Amino acid sequence: MQTAAVVEHISHWLKDYLEASGLEGFVIGVSGGIDSAVTATLGALTGAPVLCLEMPIHQEITQDQRASAYVKDLQQRFPNVSGLRIDLTDAFEATRKSFPPTDSANLGLALANTRSRLRMLSLYHFATIHRRLVLGTGNKVEDFGVGFYTKYGDGGVDLSPIADLMKTEVYELGKYLGVSKEILEAAPTDGLWNDDRTDESQMGATYPELEWAMQQVAKGAQAGDFSGRNREVFEIYARLNRANQHKMRPIPVCVIPENLQ
Repeated sequence: MQTAAVVEHISHWLKDYLEASGLEGFVIGVSGGIDSAVTATLGALTGAPVLCLEMPIHQEITQDQRASAYVKDLQQRFPNVSGLRIDLTDAFEATRKSFPPTDSANLGLALANTRSRLRMLSLYHFATIHRRLVLGTGNKVEDFGVGFYTKYGDGGVDLSPIADLMKTEVYELGKYLGVSKEILEAAPTDGLWNDDRTDESQMGATYPELEWAMQQVAKGAQAGDFSGRNREVFEIYARLNRANQHKMRPIPVCVIPENLQ
């Protein structure tokens, strides 16, 4: 990958999109992870105003610290960057307590998704106030491979600057852009749980493994073409891709036949 050229291409694309929209800048949620750090930096390179929102909800302390440190670093490097920290823990707890009790096995996942959707609401609150666009932070394998994001949560954005880059390519951009060592070396996590569980522990495979599987599918491969760990990873990818198609496809529309109109 021509890293410098890709950085320039994305920053110009963002700037052109912003100018065409008639709006005045960007808003992004900064989590302490590589995707949001790279995306925020790309936004900063446009010279347009960028508001970095930290939105902890019962956050694991190291995630919170990485996010705060990187926002401060960006503010020192770019005069067009501002930061704001909003603790959404009370809002999350109020929402959780307003729901009726349940012993559903899906409660943990539902509440994790609620966290993501509260953050989306907050991003659009400030985007509307300041007439800005919400930057998405999803990469290619998350957005179009395994669907590892929350529908109408972190998937609810205005534009996706890094969605055509694999996770490994995002890391390459991060090194080039001067993302902190702490973020580059941190295990990827969605930060939606009351612990420090990683993306790998949730999905059962690393991002390089999932990228490999995504490439094999594009070549027309089948699970039977592989054995051992390769077959296991291929099947994990296929299962996640199949289960999350509802996130990746357009919303189904019931078309009314002309003879019924």
